[in-house]
Amino acid sequence: MASDTHTNAMAHAEAYFYEFADKLIARLHGQEILLINYVAEHSDFARLNHNKIRQAGNVAQHELQLNLIAEQRQGSATFNLSGDLPSDLAQAEALLTQLRTLLEQLPPDPYLHVASEVHNSVHHAENLLPSPQDSLQQIMTSATDLDLVGIWASGMMLHGFANSYGQRNWHSHYSFNFDWSLYYENDKAVKQAYAGQAWDDTVFQYKLEQGRQSLDILAKPAKTIVPGRYRVFLTPVALQELLGLLGWGGFGLKSHRTLQTPLLKMVRDDVQLNPMVSLSEQHAAGQVPTFTPEGFIKPASVSLIENGRYLDCLANARSAREYASEVNCSSESPQSLHLNGGSLKQNDILSALDSGVYISNLWYSNYSDRNHCRMTGMTRFACLWVENGVPVAPLNVMRFDESLYHALGDKLIDLTEDQETLLDPQSYHRRSERSACLPGALIEDFTFTL
Repeated sequence: MASDTHTNAMAHAEAYFYEFADKLIARLHGQEILLINYVAEHSDFARLNHNKIRQAGNVAQHELQLNLIAEQRQGSATFNLSGDLPSDLAQAEALLTQLRTLLEQLPPDPYLHVASEVHNSVHHAENLLPSPQDSLQQIMTSATDLDLVGIWASGMMLHGFANSYGQRNWHSHYSFNFDWSLYYENDKAVKQAYAGQAWDDTVFQYKLEQGRQSLDILAKPAKTIVPGRYRVFLTPVALQELLGLLGWGGFGLKSHRTLQTPLLKMVRDDVQLNPMVSLSEQHAAGQVPTFTPEGFIKPASVSLIENGRYLDCLANARSAREYASEVNCSSESPQSLHLNGGSLKQNDILSALDSGVYISNLWYSNYSDRNHCRMTGMTRFACLWVENGVPVAPLNVMRFDESLYHALGDKLIDLTEDQETLLDPQSYHRRSERSACLPGALIEDFTFTL
């Protein structure tokens, strides 16, 4: 287990945030409304190359956003906390003064929408993180015979909310994410990842063994297939590439009301996906806080597609005000996406695929025909040609072009029973908190064009 360092830092940060908020709110003028959003991370990072640690370090950052509201006008400012209360309060007061001047120049905001009813909440996640030192040593020992390249990231993320109505919310979570490749030669490599809240060496060893087997296949001459329709298996990682693209505009209330959603045919023409497809945003099961930056409390889950039919949209505060709906998210792009599993057992994937393409990874995805939810992109990283349930050759890079209405509709054969938790490995500005829990998908007549 990780030491108590993170836990102690969390307890101190929570007390500090509440004290800071109380003191700053006491200095408001007249009918001013103030929203205070706090986000912080304490993270450990390591970069590996040739199965050795090349860089290691840690990051501790605490950021505060002030949102001042008066007479239906709002302005915001962001700064980093130093941890010295008098200094931080002085900086915050100076920013409030600037925001008051700014508000005088701004027009009223017709879609300004903040929670005025007080709903307090506290979520303290249990710290089950492994020690980075122990895990990295375990990784390097297990991969002694491999050319492993990867990034390790782990640690604590904190969120706090306070407003001048008296609402206080706190959320903490802990996670690790190991994103790596096993390099063979030239442009050939196997891409893998393992993420979660608690390390399970059995899971990691299983993934590593899968990677070894794929490396053995990469040593064989690559196969080129002619453009056409093939039976394919999309791993959860490959499926995430498609659903991630769909998430940008696919489920937002505003994109639906402005008829810009790629799922317009589901909503307007009642086009349906396969009945086994049930997709939801699981706020309570993800990493993001269950309160919005405006102070609204999110429902535990939002059912987006149920048994193949479109059911509900994601509505943030501004869209909810504009279209007279209920707030159910912070972002109208899914942050904790969940797709129910099917009946395909893990050990039966290759035999069910029979002869076709095992797609481990996709990239460069985009829409080729947004109105028909048709997507295009490239295969990547150890996609394999399978014959009679046996992987026989690596596949040269291919371009796919397929409608999601087919891939998850009439051409979907089955989804795997097991789902994989996938955490976004991005760490721009801070570690991403987006996640997905997805099965793999067996699909027939999947179109390759080049």
